[in-house]
Amino acid sequence: MRFSSWFGPTAAQFTSIAQVWVIATHLVPSAQAINFTPIPTPSLDLSGLGRVALTGNFDAISLYTFHQQNENSFSTNGSQSLLSQLPNGAFASLDSADASIMTMCPFVMQDGTLAGVVVGGNFTSLGGIQAQGIAMVDPTTGKITPLPGLSGQVNAVLCDQAANTVYVGGNFKGANSTNAIAWVGTAGWTNLPFAGFNGPVTSIAIAPDGNVIFGGTFDGLGNTTTPSKPDQQIINLSSATISAEQSNSSNGFSNPSNIVCKTSGQNGPGNTWLLADNSSGSWSANMSFGYEPTKLRLWNTRQDGRGTKTFRFTALPINGIMNLTFVDPNTGQNTTCDSQCPLSNNQSVQFQDFHFINVIGMNAFRIDISDWYGDGAGLDGIELFQNDIFAYAINDFNEPACANIPLGSNSSSTGPWSETPSGLSTSSYLTANVTASDGNASSTSVIFKPDIKQSGNYSVQIYTPGCKQDGTCTTRGIVNVTGTFASGTESATSLPTQIFQTNDFDKYDEIYSGFVDSNTNSFRPTVTLTPSANQNGNITLVAQRVRFQLLNSTGGLNGLFEYNSSQATVDSDFSNSIFDQAGMTLNTGAVVNSLAVIGSTTFVAGNFSGDGIENIFSVSTGNATSLPGGGLDAEIFSTYVDGTVLYVGGNFSKTTNNSVAGLSNLAAFDTNKQTWQPLGAGVNGRVLTIVPLLLNISNGQPETCITLNGNFNQILASNLGDPIAVEGLAVWVPSQNNWLQNLNLQTMAISGQLSAATNVSGSSPLLAGTISSQGMAINDAVALSNSGGSLSLDSLGLQIQPQQSGFSNKKRAVAGQNSFGVVTGLFYNNGGLDLTILGGHFAANAADGSTINNIAFVNNTDNGKGVSSIGSGVDPDSSFLALATQDTTLYAGGTVTGQVNGATVDGLILYDLASNAFSSPQPPALAGDSVLVNAISVRPSSTEVYVGGSFDAAGSLGCPSICVFNNQQWNRPGSGLAGNVSTLLWQNNDQLLVGGNLTVSSNATSLATYDAKTGQWAVVNGANTGIPGPVTALAPSIADRSQYWVAGKSLNNSAFLIKYDGANFQPVSEDLGNETTILGLSMLDLSVNHAANNLVDPTMTLLITGQLNLPSFGNASAALFNGTTFSPFILSTSGNGPGSLSQIFTEKTVVFATSGGHLALGLVVLISLACAAGVTFLIIVAGFIWERLRRRREGYVAAPTAVTAIYDKTSNIDRIPPESLFSSLGRGGRGPPRI
Repeated sequence: MRFSSWFGPTAAQFTSIAQVWVIATHLVPSAQAINFTPIPTPSLDLSGLGRVALTGNFDAISLYTFHQQNENSFSTNGSQSLLSQLPNGAFASLDSADASIMTMCPFVMQDGTLAGVVVGGNFTSLGGIQAQGIAMVDPTTGKITPLPGLSGQVNAVLCDQAANTVYVGGNFKGANSTNAIAWVGTAGWTNLPFAGFNGPVTSIAIAPDGNVIFGGTFDGLGNTTTPSKPDQQIINLSSATISAEQSNSSNGFSNPSNIVCKTSGQNGPGNTWLLADNSSGSWSANMSFGYEPTKLRLWNTRQDGRGTKTFRFTALPINGIMNLTFVDPNTGQNTTCDSQCPLSNNQSVQFQDFHFINVIGMNAFRIDISDWYGDGAGLDGIELFQNDIFAYAINDFNEPACANIPLGSNSSSTGPWSETPSGLSTSSYLTANVTASDGNASSTSVIFKPDIKQSGNYSVQIYTPGCKQDGTCTTRGIVNVTGTFASGTESATSLPTQIFQTNDFDKYDEIYSGFVDSNTNSFRPTVTLTPSANQNGNITLVAQRVRFQLLNSTGGLNGLFEYNSSQATVDSDFSNSIFDQAGMTLNTGAVVNSLAVIGSTTFVAGNFSGDGIENIFSVSTGNATSLPGGGLDAEIFSTYVDGTVLYVGGNFSKTTNNSVAGLSNLAAFDTNKQTWQPLGAGVNGRVLTIVPLLLNISNGQPETCITLNGNFNQILASNLGDPIAVEGLAVWVPSQNNWLQNLNLQTMAISGQLSAATNVSGSSPLLAGTISSQGMAINDAVALSNSGGSLSLDSLGLQIQPQQSGFSNKKRAVAGQNSFGVVTGLFYNNGGLDLTILGGHFAANAADGSTINNIAFVNNTDNGKGVSSIGSGVDPDSSFLALATQDTTLYAGGTVTGQVNGATVDGLILYDLASNAFSSPQPPALAGDSVLVNAISVRPSSTEVYVGGSFDAAGSLGCPSICVFNNQQWNRPGSGLAGNVSTLLWQNNDQLLVGGNLTVSSNATSLATYDAKTGQWAVVNGANTGIPGPVTALAPSIADRSQYWVAGKSLNNSAFLIKYDGANFQPVSEDLGNETTILGLSMLDLSVNHAANNLVDPTMTLLITGQLNLPSFGNASAALFNGTTFSPFILSTSGNGPGSLSQIFTEKTVVFATSGGHLALGLVVLISLACAAGVTFLIIVAGFIWERLRRRREGYVAAPTAVTAIYDKTSNIDRIPPESLFSSLGRGGRGPPRI
């Protein structure tokens, strides 16, 4: 059990902690910036492939170009991260917190040195380092330095370089301050002169005159206070483990528990505990919860003339002797004691009270008795009290029932709760493991009932133990906390507060601040904890304790306070401040949520009303002024200043006097024109934060855009466009006066929410929130090019609609095949047509404004980008998983159903690209229990189209798994094959390689071959032992396709990648993560060779697509494998999770290097000599032929053919010497031969 976190360090500890931090801190030069590590560009050579594209299921995609990129989804459990934008526009998470980050500012010292960025929120750890609500971050190295000393939540920080101070506000305790404190230079934490506020601070700003303005929910300066009736809560000793040393052995007096819950002072057996005769000893109590006692009450015994004369109180586990104060019964004077505290044996003294001078947290204590009356010491009773008002989830920790308190603190619970030891927390607590979808989850609850003896203003806080100590961080859930605090005219019920329980270490959250009624027979305050709705899977809930803290106040304030830091004391006359005075003109209970300064004007926004003021007003030139329209009609949560425009977000709909309507939860106020302006028609829910973000909108130049974050799911329809579905994040582009989601721009995709941002000199802006962005906002299909030697991803000219939650597919593909997004594609360039054809399960916008379902044509002819569909007939819930063309006919297969040209189709359709119409007639429909086409391939040098998948017949023809369509009819290729076919690969004109989950003549296999000449099927030799599961992808690895790559899922659901080298199957030794699904394989050329190995040719690399989990990296959608290493290549996301890539398709096929690699130098020389000799011989033969033809044209008469003449060679040679014959070649003359 840990005690330093009970309420944070004491005031005495506070200074030393700050000094230690200062010694350990190093200051960073402000000129340095966050460093991002670039990744070398892959040396792909795509020049021989023509156009290249990739298909998949994604809504954001980018090349992996920086080390900090990943496919990680953003957190939905309440935790947030520090973020920065990479040069490519994607977001990098620098450090993660276990809860919200609410505020940031760069702390630049007076000498210009950047101490770091101060980060505040309700987290308990940042970057894995324990940090209670606040920390300093080095923007260069990312180093986290906690600023220990606070306990609670930080809502606002203000870095004031002129004062060398960081002002911190929130709902916390630190040193002698509550809710406001200062960090000064290198001196550390410093109490402000006014010791904070009696309520939370939500915003801090510097007024134009340099004074510091605090805004929040408070009505006075000061700290928390003790009740007017202190020491009223009894600490439960009845559930403690009681022990003693040197107890008396007498029957009825040896049990140390005799004195617990005994307040009558009656002695005797069973009521009195005695020490051994004439012996010192001790009495101890050890609890499973922590407490801070303020009073000890002891009943001395008089049994047989015995009694305790002196004792000391030792706090455990710190082993500290406590200083006590008491009223001496003999003198009536206040007296202090420590190690020798006296206890009277006067019969008239029923009991004695000892008050603790120092309030110290403990979970055990020991009373050491050093002297006695008579024959020995003893006690008749003991009670321990505290000022703090707690109600515990474990009822044994609440006030003891034996104390007979009419309305003592207690709790009740329903559901599967069990007790969990305290571990590093302050007390044990209840834990429940529930299934979110289970009906019992909604009935799981804990109700806390405190013992409130004094009505007044309280801060109500709920404590949540950290998840690291019990190992539940991955399953911790979200709870709703509600409360009822007052009755009658002061009735107060808190709105449900959502608490994320994913904190690493102990924390508390304020759930209510306001009036609380005392307990009566007809009413008592309650706090109820239940699971939050809309959670998934198995979740862990915890319940520990609730605290009611009475607030003290100087009065005179109402949500605003102006502080002059140059004055050592605070002026108690608040009327001297225009801000303080403005707050007091508002109705009681004003809530100030945001302060903003533009020029000489300070804007105050929140939830308040006054004379002509509603929820926002301005202060300038000594006056508080209502804004045009009287303000806004409901609460404002956030503001942001962009130049002279004030952006406002909240829960409003119009100006107070309705002069400007259509301000649904957000608006812009032009301070120059003094006018309200709508942002479109707004959004359909509350806007909680407004955060700036730099985006490339036009001309490649970044500009400030405005992100609106909150509880909404739609940008409302307006004259700017139709309604747009969003998830709590909308982006307004001031330069376009429009929503980013409305602009037809290729820009960054952003999902999640932002909570804060700050500029750091010489560095990229720091942001905080839960953001996921993997690059360009492109859905499901993308072009890949490397023009100018630089790889890039671009749109294919098709606007695919984001998938909606109800967008589903009735028929699912086999394992290893995507069934959402764009699954497959091809380029068609023939007969004057230039088309990009995409198939899958998606919806897209056609050029005529209609919706295209599942198959689309992008017409690239004449540089156009017209988009069209196949027309009606195919059911919209179909999925196209395979495409191929033969002449002008498109073959499109998948889970395809419908009525085309009056005929039923199932699994496959044919479409005539030349006539832009369905082919007629369509092939007879495929048949089976669940028809599925996964692969279509045209046999080389043939018109035969092979169709593979999961089916039993084609029309009336029994044709399982693979069927051939040729000459308008189906044919069965051989016999003996069955199962699910996933992929097809022709090795030559006659040999077809088939992968899937197959049987050949009833023999199970993952890989089979078909000989189209003989019509025979066979299991690939070695496949049954070399391939561990069904095959989902194949790709040739050399030109003659005798060697190839195989991928799929093994029987234990792990992914495999194997190369067949012509004789053996060689598995890749580097394991892929269990989450890996390989959907596509393709060999690509390189412009720079890699090192030689026995798997991949040095001139090429293997592209792997799918949803990959790479060793030492994590999730990726595409990777390159050089035979030894997997390198992330493309990252994508789909919604709030990893995306996937199905396949690459190219305009031209890959040209492989010569099989076997480079030839030896000697062989090259021999081949060259042979070629030269052959050329020489051909020249000589051509010379002879030419000469004979010439001689015939010029009158040459053949030599006699008589036998005697044949042998008369000498005479012929004498007449026409050879040199004369050859010397005439090439001459232009036509005269007779010379002799």
